Amino acid sequence: MGLSKESIIECLRESYGESVSSAEIKAFCQMNDFNYQTITNKLTDYKVGRGKWNLTVKEKLEQSFQAPAAAPAIEQNLTPQKDDSFVQFGNFGDVKKIIKSRLFYPTFITGLSGNGKTFSVEQACAQLGRELIRVNITVETDEDDLIGGFRLVNGETVWHNGPVIEALQRGAVLLLDEIDLASNKILCLQSILEGKGVFLKKIGKFVAPAEGFQVFATANTKGKGSEDGRFIGTNVLNEAFLERFPVTFEQEYPSPATEQKILNKLCSDADFCKRLADWADIIRKTFYDGGIEEIISTRRLVHIVKAYSIFSDKAKAIQVCVNRFDDETKQAFLELYDKVDADFEMPSLDEDELKKYNPIDQSEVI
Repeated sequence: MGLSKESIIECLRESYGESVSSAEIKAFCQMNDFNYQTITNKLTDYKVGRGKWNLTVKEKLEQSFQAPAAAPAIEQNLTPQKDDSFVQFGNFGDVKKIIKSRLFYPTFITGLSGNGKTFSVEQACAQLGRELIRVNITVETDEDDLIGGFRLVNGETVWHNGPVIEALQRGAVLLLDEIDLASNKILCLQSILEGKGVFLKKIGKFVAPAEGFQVFATANTKGKGSEDGRFIGTNVLNEAFLERFPVTFEQEYPSPATEQKILNKLCSDADFCKRLADWADIIRKTFYDGGIEEIISTRRLVHIVKAYSIFSDKAKAIQVCVNRFDDETKQAFLELYDKVDADFEMPSLDEDELKKYNPIDQSEVI
């Protein structure tokens, strides 16, 4: 058998079908005494992913790209809704100015967890009527997840835009959330962060950014890894990648007064909200002084007031929301709460109290 591209494709189709993997091509080469690299070089135009080839792509590419996506994002309104509980603080004003300017200005927002980084970008877009596309980054996020790739829809190979391409074409705000969890696969965004658009090599098409396209990235670190080990899974990001963000905002937790305003929007007990805000402030000062190893975030305080609205029990609300911490930290938090409410008694963990704070009726357990 000759090594023409057509004969190779015909034999692979007969043996494995239209979609083939690297393992199948290796088996094919071994059976026919072919060189794997030579064969895969001839199949470059048919490659649709790492170790994946679709032998119909070249023939059906044009009509496949025009085929309707399973859920065309272009028909959806991606503008976030305004949240009545939102209270402006920190870098919100500057974030809003950047979005309002409609100038391309990639912005990196760093800060400890639960302090409103993502929420601020979302609500700035909501107030300005701007579309927002949020991508939650993990170590597994790759080019197909971000840029797009081929999908099989009703037996047809169809190109689907990834969220980055959708944002580019729509002139939307792209939010790369938790970007410090990314691997080096995120480097596929280099040209996009320069405002130059991207060439989709799999379909031979260049996508330029529409007017108003903007990129924000949030992270718990500055892309240098977690020195104290608090944020396991964060990675050291490529320096050239970080250099493409001209602005970095450091987001702090809100002041006790601002935090109380946030809680007051969710809870009618103003005194309880004030005590929670003061408690969080004491915990954070103790944390920064090295007295404890954990911290109470604004998000955790919101959890507590929501738990209070459900259970109508302050002690239980605090208890169930600090249970995620280890026993030593939990005890330290509860002791610090005594500093803002000396008359308040946290529940003891004896058997009777455990029954009170366990929603399951023990008599019903068989």
